[in-house]
Amino acid sequence: MRIRPFEAALRWSLRAIKSLDWRDDDSHLLRAAEVRCVLLVSSTALGDTVMSTAAFGPLRQRFPTARFVAVIHESSLQLFRHCAEIDEAVPARSGWHGFLDLAIRLRGYRPDIAVILHGNEPQATPLAYLAGARWIFKLPNARNPFRFLLANRATTVTVGELGHGLDQRLRTAALAGAAVEGARMRLPEVPGASERVEAFFLAADFAPGRRVAMQCGASAASRMWPAGKFVDLGRRLRLAHPDIGVVLTGSPAERAYLDGIARGIGGTATIVTAGELPIECLPALVASCACLVTGDTGTMHVAFALEVPAVCLFAVSDPATSGPPYDHERHVVIHRPCPDLAIRTKSDDARCIARIEVDEVIAAVTGVLARKAG
Repeated sequence: MRIRPFEAALRWSLRAIKSLDWRDDDSHLLRAAEVRCVLLVSSTALGDTVMSTAAFGPLRQRFPTARFVAVIHESSLQLFRHCAEIDEAVPARSGWHGFLDLAIRLRGYRPDIAVILHGNEPQATPLAYLAGARWIFKLPNARNPFRFLLANRATTVTVGELGHGLDQRLRTAALAGAAVEGARMRLPEVPGASERVEAFFLAADFAPGRRVAMQCGASAASRMWPAGKFVDLGRRLRLAHPDIGVVLTGSPAERAYLDGIARGIGGTATIVTAGELPIECLPALVASCACLVTGDTGTMHVAFALEVPAVCLFAVSDPATSGPPYDHERHVVIHRPCPDLAIRTKSDDARCIARIEVDEVIAAVTGVLARKAG
């Protein structure tokens, strides 16, 4: 990990401060009854934080009398602030934007522990230390330039040793003493969200018997199945199952892209929800659908958490690390790796995922619908 001048200065400054820190951060000295505040850091994308929710409950059980403050990316804060395990959610931005202001704000909570479930470096670990946490836990830690601040610094673990992203979060929580066996992702029940979703469909005069959601966008083109194939899929599904309605989900920024797919599918039984419903309604929206067709996206992880069947389209990313972590019989993974092209996990090159054929996806969706009907 390359260190820039500001990061290098911060690193050496914190190393000097740490050498003078009289607090012993040996995890054996951690006493749950004495912990007043726990800082949870899951400050990246939506799907990352959905996976982090599996650790929320075990950590709350480990520290039942502590106040829980969560650092969540500002784009999904309004959803996760409803989590029952969290007392307060604080917004974070990407990179160094607002770093010092956030550290000062977090210091006001006087956290005893910071559990970094998922946070980009080189920001996450120094943020937790500047917030005042005595014990800081994070995995992986092998390439972390601020590993010397971690309570688990003695043993290095690489990202390749952690397996699925869910396992990474649970192993991090276990470092703080949480009992994580069997823990599953849990999304909050947002008051009024289901009613708002149904009111939206009613106002749009969209009331087919079953809904199939399609998450057409993604964080990079390499994870996006081509728009033309989504159009073909929607048309063929509507022909084979006239009672089905197609729901195109996405962010407000994806609205124009999704409108084009909707026009391509045609008919009145296709609707775009992007920009129409806030992110806190996303779980209720996904839960109202019989199936989700998606690339490697945050919406995919929402479906996993809600036990909604998903047809997951993978190419450059690995389903072993970001696909279904459990309930494998419920979901269908179509993986089309193409090492001959050596495309990065996040790039503008969609050639790998484009190799997934519409026939494969149609067969997977049909199978899911048949199981649901049975």
